[in-house]
Amino acid sequence: MTAVPIVVRGGLARLRGAPVSAVATGLAFLVLFWEPIVTLGGDWWHHPDAGHGLLLGPLALYIAWRRGKAPGAQPQPIAGLMILIGAVLLRYLSGLAAELFTMRLSMLAGVAGLVVFVSGLRQLRHWWLTGLLLLLSVPIPAVVLNSIALPLQLKASQMGTALLEWRHVPVLLAGNVIHLPGRALFVTEACSGLRSLTALLALGVLIGGLWLRTPWSRLALVMVAIPVATALNIVRVFLTGFLSYHAGPALSDGFMHYTEGWVIFMVAFGILGSFGWLFGQVERARGRRVAA
Repeated sequence: MTAVPIVVRGGLARLRGAPVSAVATGLAFLVLFWEPIVTLGGDWWHHPDAGHGLLLGPLALYIAWRRGKAPGAQPQPIAGLMILIGAVLLRYLSGLAAELFTMRLSMLAGVAGLVVFVSGLRQLRHWWLTGLLLLLSVPIPAVVLNSIALPLQLKASQMGTALLEWRHVPVLLAGNVIHLPGRALFVTEACSGLRSLTALLALGVLIGGLWLRTPWSRLALVMVAIPVATALNIVRVFLTGFLSYHAGPALSDGFMHYTEGWVIFMVAFGILGSFGWLFGQVERARGRRVAA
């Protein structure tokens, strides 16, 4: 007769202890990773090159919620603890070096460690799309960004100038400056195409994760995003110079310039979506052949 009250009291104690441990873990995580959380949110809000994180972050969490718990997922405390220790060490070292990128990676590693601790590696694999989207939402380090942006600026300037010459527009190229009669167009870092490339890569990962089923199709779609973003950015540089020469300089500045960029990006998104549909059709056709 006394066994039942003891069991009930033990169960109630565990129920009370679970929220307490969850709150304590959450507070410890916030204290440890508060700086990368705040600086990452600030970059998402203030810097155009990182603005896609405002969409990717919440979307990644929504996808994880929709996918739910993986079948057969079991806690792996030892593996989770090892990942957490590595994340804490990385956080400490990156804090000493004041290196934001690795500091933010340590935050993601800490989240991964908690997932493994509570639900195991199977759950982490089940949320692979969420993990990739969160990783893509972390801004590229400035050193890497600058080393990539400059070659893209020069290439966009060269190819845009070649297209203008093809359309018989008098033009002279000097580095990343395109000289037109009475006007000079500067192909700045914002016009390098890196921003649209980053966004299209994230969209490629998202479309591949939601629509496609095989790793090869997903990888092919992500690879398609690179030439699509590069080519359409060159077209944007050409259109800016062409319209500025024939219709007036107002079309290369301000609202019209930004509108042109959005139209080009929507075209790129449509092309990427078309490739995703095509790869999906190939997957289904191959599946039918295998079934037959």
